[in-house]
Amino acid sequence: MPKRMRFTTWRPLATAATAALTATAALTATLLTPTAAHTAPRTSQPVYSYENAVREAVWVDTGLDGDGDGRTDRVAVDIVRPREPAQRGRKVPVIMDASPYYSCCGRGNESQKKTYDANGDVVRMPLFYDNYFVPRGYAFVGVDLAGTNRSDGCVDVGGRSDVESAKAVVDWLNGRAKAYTTRTGTTRAKATWTNGRTGMIGKSWDGTIANGVAATGVEGLETIVPISAISSWYDYYFQQGAPLYDSGPDWLSNYVNSPDARAKCAAVQQRLVDGAPRTGDWTPLWTERDYVKDARKVKASVFLIHGMQDLNVRMKHVGQWWDALARNGVERKIWLSQTGHVDPFDFRRAEWVETLHRWFDHELLGYDNGIDREPMADIERHPDQWVTSKAWPPRGTDTVRLNPAHGDRPGVGTLGLRKGEGTETFTDDPQHSETDWAAHIDQPTPDKAGFVTRPLTRDLRLSGSSEVTVTATPTTRTAHLSAVLVDLGPATIRDYADAAEGITTLPDRTCWGPSTTGDSACFKETSAKTTDVEHTIVSRGWADLGNHASDLTGRPLTPGKRYTITLDLAATDHVVPAGHRLALIIAGTDKDLIDPPADTPTLTLDLSRTSARVPLVGGTAAFARATAGTAGTDTAGTPAPYKTLEGVDAPRSAERVPGPRNTD
Repeated sequence: MPKRMRFTTWRPLATAATAALTATAALTATLLTPTAAHTAPRTSQPVYSYENAVREAVWVDTGLDGDGDGRTDRVAVDIVRPREPAQRGRKVPVIMDASPYYSCCGRGNESQKKTYDANGDVVRMPLFYDNYFVPRGYAFVGVDLAGTNRSDGCVDVGGRSDVESAKAVVDWLNGRAKAYTTRTGTTRAKATWTNGRTGMIGKSWDGTIANGVAATGVEGLETIVPISAISSWYDYYFQQGAPLYDSGPDWLSNYVNSPDARAKCAAVQQRLVDGAPRTGDWTPLWTERDYVKDARKVKASVFLIHGMQDLNVRMKHVGQWWDALARNGVERKIWLSQTGHVDPFDFRRAEWVETLHRWFDHELLGYDNGIDREPMADIERHPDQWVTSKAWPPRGTDTVRLNPAHGDRPGVGTLGLRKGEGTETFTDDPQHSETDWAAHIDQPTPDKAGFVTRPLTRDLRLSGSSEVTVTATPTTRTAHLSAVLVDLGPATIRDYADAAEGITTLPDRTCWGPSTTGDSACFKETSAKTTDVEHTIVSRGWADLGNHASDLTGRPLTPGKRYTITLDLAATDHVVPAGHRLALIIAGTDKDLIDPPADTPTLTLDLSRTSARVPLVGGTAAFARATAGTAGTDTAGTPAPYKTLEGVDAPRSAERVPGPRNTD
């Protein structure tokens, strides 16, 4: 059961008591826009002046002293809010984006940064949120995380300082924290203009902070909209002991810290180094930065957006967060695109703005606009072609155990319901990636073990998170493993391996709200950047075999000894069409997606104790039907020996920064 009633509308309800009706109407008047005070509104309208909006800055006291200067840190909060409601005694809700990027790197496809006037008030607020929503009766608040831009303190990469930077602002908006009109002064600032109802939004690190604040259970945070966001920082740097990057959070903290913070934050930097050893072992530092464990505290609704081919903040973050929220009865909505690390404003702009508008109207203004009764999930099935699911994963989805086995040709195995026997052997080659393995799936190559279904006679839909259990005997004391699910067959997909990760930026602009001289609401249009492929990577997972006994701690291997480990594969939603084949590949280092081990192991798989657990709509019966008989028109076919199946370019070296991205 949900923890609280959700999706209610604050409109006058007929009661027997006149006093109760009067009180309800008075409350409604403080929450709704002027056009909605006496009716059941469905959409907020741009009735307020953006040009004349109040632009101000306050500094909220976090209660922490991260930079060790002997006084508590204050974070800078830039505010744009409509002037008219306060003049009429009405209070407005808040849309908030807390970010470390407002000065160092910029936000959005055009890398916009905040700009200020001579008084220190914000002139340009990045992105379209203020231009669009302020005229509709919302305040927009841009928070500089501690240690960035005009804030005190130190960036601690998802830890207490980061999260408290934003939580303290929610507390201030609800009258529970102190703020000041200057960074060092004593004149207090109060948020008398807001009703405290807050929605947090942001992409990547910004959305991650929204997840973290929601996981505190803070009162007044009504909804979050995390885009391409992290749910557990350990899983940004490692997966089951396997390192995903060649650096730790100390590098990232230094990257975004302001010059003032860099001069003061050496102790914080050292704690990040000490707390995040490159062994991949779980430490208390990661526990503090694990929001999934606190999903039970989440009171806000969650509208989650992510690219299924995001190789920066990978889809594992979606699966574990989504499942934890579901277990705790949190109201949820999700969009899954074919892109990489891309904002929905840049892959589905008009639909995104309309949907976000309706979501905030419902969650923050209480409008009964029906968005709660619409399908839970929107999924991009082909470039710019979307489907919906009433629930996600869909009802009728069940986990199916698929078994690798020997095939008719040496080194080219099968994948099916029957348990396999015997062994397969491969040698780690750190120069090869998942695209190399998939391209040569029908060849016996020494760097992988591949297993393939027969061509499907029906479409087969995967929806959710998979697992691959591997039993392997290494020849060395260290070994890393990769497991990949692949759709073998021709398709046109977004080119997520391109530098722009599936979009092309166009010269024309479209406008989303009114502009001022210093803050334009007009942004460059984009289109889908596509490529034709003969295979598509569906899902991935990695692990250090030394973590076989525990996801938390690794240990050296004994050469010649057999080990069993279960790899978590990223969540996805993908249809393998009739005529295509589904493949499982097990290999070593996935070039540029994980770092190689110290040794170069050869691993022997025990096929009888190796399997994949895959979430299929329709379960085992659907798989059996799809792999029975002979495919009618075999568009993928069973390729002639040694035919290379082309895919996207090999993955680029993984980004170490969850946020900024260069586009064309």
